[in-house]
Amino acid sequence: MLFPTFEFGVFFLIVFAASWELRRDPNWRKLFLVGASYFFYGWWDWRFVGLLILSSFINFTAGWMLDRLRRPSMRKSVVAAAVGLNLGILGFFKYYGFFLESFARLLETFGFARDLPFMQVILPVGISFFTFQGISYVVDVYRGHVRASQSLLNVFLYISFFPQLVAGPIVRAAAFLPQLDETPKLTRQMAAIGIVLILSGLAKKMVIANYLATTLVDPVFFDPSAVGGLDLLIGVYGYAVQIYCDFSGYSDIAIGLAALLGYRFAANFNQPYRASSLQDFWRRWHISLSTWLRDYLYIPLGGSRKGREATYRNLFVTMLLGGIWHGAAWTFVFWGAFHGAMLGLERLARERLDAFAPPDDGTPGYIARLSKPVTHLIAVAVTFHIVCFAWIFFRAENFALAWSYVGGLFDWSTPAHYVTPFIAAVIAGAMLFQFTPPRLAEWLAKPLEYAPSAVLGLVLGLGIFAIWAVAPEGVAPFIYFQF
Repeated sequence: MLFPTFEFGVFFLIVFAASWELRRDPNWRKLFLVGASYFFYGWWDWRFVGLLILSSFINFTAGWMLDRLRRPSMRKSVVAAAVGLNLGILGFFKYYGFFLESFARLLETFGFARDLPFMQVILPVGISFFTFQGISYVVDVYRGHVRASQSLLNVFLYISFFPQLVAGPIVRAAAFLPQLDETPKLTRQMAAIGIVLILSGLAKKMVIANYLATTLVDPVFFDPSAVGGLDLLIGVYGYAVQIYCDFSGYSDIAIGLAALLGYRFAANFNQPYRASSLQDFWRRWHISLSTWLRDYLYIPLGGSRKGREATYRNLFVTMLLGGIWHGAAWTFVFWGAFHGAMLGLERLARERLDAFAPPDDGTPGYIARLSKPVTHLIAVAVTFHIVCFAWIFFRAENFALAWSYVGGLFDWSTPAHYVTPFIAAVIAGAMLFQFTPPRLAEWLAKPLEYAPSAVLGLVLGLGIFAIWAVAPEGVAPFIYFQF
C-alpha cells in the first residue's frame, strides 16, 4: 500500500477516526494501531507479517531479560544473541542470493565451479528499517539509555508503527516508547505541521521525483552510451534531486501522519545539498540512519578516540557497512567505500589546513571577509559534485553501466535528447529550496494553527487534489522500499 494512493487515503481516514475514538482507552488504541500496522504491512505480502511478529517478539524478550539480569556476562550474552538473531534474519533475506552468487563466481575464477543451493528469496519490504529499530531498542536497554518496556503491546507498536515501518525514519525507543505511556493529544500545532509535511512530501514525491524519474533519470541510466554528456550531466543532477525528493518526501509524509495520530518524530533531512563538507552532508542526509551508524557502529569501534589511523579506519568501516545496508550489490559496496574514503581524506585535508592556518587576531581584513562566503560556496559546490559522483554508482544497476555513465560525461558530441527547459527548471527550483530558511515548514504551518478543523480538512483535501492534478500518471514505489 503506497502513501499517494486512494487505498491508503481510505485506510488512513479509518485509522485516524477509530484511533481518536479509542483515545480514552490507551491499550485498545495501541492494539488497534498494531492491527492496522499489520494490515498495512500485509497489503504487500501477508506471509511476512509473521516475520514482523517474530522480530518484535525477539526484541521484547531480549529487553525483558536484560531488565532482570544483573550479571554483566549474562547481559552481554543476551545482547549478542538478540543482535545476532536480528542480523541473521536480515542477512538471510537481503544478502543470501548476493553472497551465494559472489561465492559461485569466486569458485569459478579458481576453477572450482560447484552447484550451490540457490533459492529464490523474496526481500520483505522495510526489513532493514524495522531490524535496525529492534537492534537499537535492545542495545539502548543494555546501555541504560531506556528502560525495558514491560508492555508487549508497546514494543510491538514501536516496531510495526505503519507510518515509518517500510522506509523509516528509524525511530529510537527512547523517543517513542515514552509517548505510548502518555495520553494521546492532537494539538493545533501538531495538526498544522502534519498537514504541511504531508502536502510537501506528496509534492516532492508525486510531482518532482516522478517527473524527473520518468522523463530524465530512468532513460539516461538505462543506456548511458546512447546519450551525450549534457544529458548525462543533467541526469545525475536530476537523480540527486529525485532521490532527495523521493526519500525526504516519504519521511515528511511519515512524520506528518504520525503527528496527526498524536506522535512526534524527529526530522530525517535538513537541506543536505547545502552542506559544505561530506561530514556536514551526513549530518543532514537520512539523519536517523547516519546517527544510528554513529551510535551503534562508529563509536563502539572507537570513534575518533584512538588516534588518526584508527579514526580513518572507523570512518571507512562505518560507511562501508552503511553502503552494504543499502543493498546487496557491489555498486552499493563501492558507494559506501567511496564515502568512507572521502570522509577520511576530508578529515586529513582539514587537519593539514588547520596546521597552516594563520592565527586569528580578531580583525580580519577585507580579503578575508570577502573570501569567507566565496570559499563556503566553493565548498558547497565541491561537496555536491562528490556526492553526485557517488550517486552514479548508487543508481546504476552494475559497474559496467556506472563506468559507461562516467565515461559518457566527457563526450559532448551527441546533442541532448532529454534535457528540456521544463526539466532544467524543476531541478533548479528543487535546488533553490535547499537554501530556504531551515524552519520553512513550521513558518508555513503557523497560520493553520488558528484555522478551524473544517478549514484544515479543506486545505488538506484541496492540496492533495492539486498535487494529483499536476503530477504525472501512475504512482512509482518509493526508492527506499527496496532497502
